[in-house]
Amino acid sequence: MDITTAPATAPSTDSPAGGPGLPDGLTLTPGRWELDTNHSSVGFAIRHLGVSKVRGAFRDVSAELVIDGPGEAGRLEVEVALASVDTGNADRDAHVRTADLLDVAVRPTMRFVATGVRGDQDRFDLSGDLTIGEVTQPVTFDVEFGGLEAFPADGRRHAGFEATGEIRRSDFGLDGGLLAGTFLGDVVKVELDVQFVEPAVGPAVDPAA
Repeated sequence: MDITTAPATAPSTDSPAGGPGLPDGLTLTPGRWELDTNHSSVGFAIRHLGVSKVRGAFRDVSAELVIDGPGEAGRLEVEVALASVDTGNADRDAHVRTADLLDVAVRPTMRFVATGVRGDQDRFDLSGDLTIGEVTQPVTFDVEFGGLEAFPADGRRHAGFEATGEIRRSDFGLDGGLLAGTFLGDVVKVELDVQFVEPAVGPAVDPAA
């Protein structure tokens, strides 16, 4: 997902009203697809002093992908607990959580709600609203579909999606405090690898029984 903050006047997508829809050619089983948290990651990289990158991830991520039916809108929402930031250094992580950057007491979550899709199943643009604290910005994700594969233990299929992109701290009011200016870059590069698990399909039930 190439995450790019879009202007407020960004054109609308071609998706049906009421939800993001699906890209051309992609067919998923209707129902609620669960996020496979054991095989999903939300990572990021940001420049430090302009000379190198600090990398990290958010460990507490939840998502809801609901497919209404063929050609229908559906729903995709993703929520990240900002306090779950992990850069591999406990002291640095504690500092990042303070008012110098994320201020997780004021901004506990980052939330994305999809609004539109344009493209085909292999690669498509996913548009939506990204909210950090009280600031919401329209963004567009460039999504690469990894495919569908059944898990041998239960036969349920996993759908994989891979994404890279960027957002700007200043667009969300995260450019104040001690870490403003030359300490950290404005651009945050994002890398996501996620799997969603197909809804369980139970045996047919005879309504007359």
